[in-house]
Amino acid sequence: MIEQLADAAFGPAADHVASGRIPGAVLGIVTADGARAVRVAGSAQVVPAVEALTPDHWFDLASVSKVIATTSFVLRLAEEGRIDLDRPLTDAIPDLRQYDVANAAERRLTFRDCLVHRTFLPAVEPIYTYGDDPARLRAFVLQREWKHGPPVYSDINFILLGIAVERLTGAGLDALPLGTGLSWGPPPGPAVATEYCHWRGRVLKGEVHDENCSAMGGRTGHAGLFGTVAGVLGFAQGLLDGTGASPGMLSAIRTAVEGHRTAGWEIRHPGWSGGQACSAGTIGHTGFTGTGLWVDFDRGVAWTLLTNRVHPTRHFDSGIFTLRPATGEALITTFDGS
Repeated sequence: MIEQLADAAFGPAADHVASGRIPGAVLGIVTADGARAVRVAGSAQVVPAVEALTPDHWFDLASVSKVIATTSFVLRLAEEGRIDLDRPLTDAIPDLRQYDVANAAERRLTFRDCLVHRTFLPAVEPIYTYGDDPARLRAFVLQREWKHGPPVYSDINFILLGIAVERLTGAGLDALPLGTGLSWGPPPGPAVATEYCHWRGRVLKGEVHDENCSAMGGRTGHAGLFGTVAGVLGFAQGLLDGTGASPGMLSAIRTAVEGHRTAGWEIRHPGWSGGQACSAGTIGHTGFTGTGLWVDFDRGVAWTLLTNRVHPTRHFDSGIFTLRPATGEALITTFDGS
C-alpha cells in the first residue's frame, strides 16, 4: 500500500519539477509500523552547475527546525521539571530586558506564549544587518525593546526559546541529541543548494539559508537544522509509535492552545499546508526553503515533502503554497481508498 501512496502523492511534486517551478523534490512517507517509501525527482542544484538529487542529500529544513529541535528540547526540559511552560522566560534568561525589569513586557512572556506564537513580537527582523558576532546579536535580541503588534507567527519567539535552551543546558543547541539523519550545519553529506544570497555573494549549499541564523552562528531556535528524508521520517515515526516522545509531549504537540497552534506545531485548519483530507488532529509545520512535515495520528501515517524551491532565488512563483496541500490531499485520498 505504501508504494501506491507514494506514487499518488508524488504526482503534484513531479509535475512541478517537470514544469520547472521547482528544481527538485523528495517525498517520504512512513507509517506507525515503520513501513517507508521515498520518491525523488529533479536536481539538488542547477546554478552554477546541475547536480542530480538523491535520497541521500541533506536539506536545509529552515523553520521545520522549530518543531524537530527547539520544541522537542523545550518540552523535554519541562518534563524534567527544569522549566514551567507557564512561567516567564526570565526563569531561564534573567537578563532579558535587564535595564527595565519593572516595565519591560518582554520579561512577562512565558515559554508557552512563545511556543504557540501568542506574543506581541514581530514576525521577523533583519537581525543580521546589525552585525555578525553571534554573542553580540544574542545580546541585541535580549535587550531590544521590541515594537508591539498583534500576535503573529514569529521567528523571534523561537530565537528566544533557543537562547533559553542554551542557558538551561549550558551548551549550544548542537550539543543536544538528534536522531540519525539530522544535524546542525554544515551537514555531513551532500547538500541541496538553496538561494543565491546577495548578502553573502554566493549560492548557498551546505550552509544555512536563513540570514539571521547564519549571523548568529548557524544554530538558533528558529532555523539551522539540516536533514535527509530518512532523518525526518525517523523523527516522524518516533511521534507515530511513541518511541520519540512521551505521552505528555505528544499531548502538548497535538492539543490546540491558541487558535490552530499547539506547542510549536499547527493542527489542520482551513487553508493549511497539509490539505483538508487529513484528520482534524493532524499536525504539521513548514520551512521557508520549501520543506515540510505532517503527521496524521488517526491514520498512523506521516509525510515529508522536501524541496529546494528557493534555488536559485526566492523571488519566483514556485507554486509551493498549492503544491503542499495537493500532496496531502493526494496521499490521504489514496490512503482512504486503498
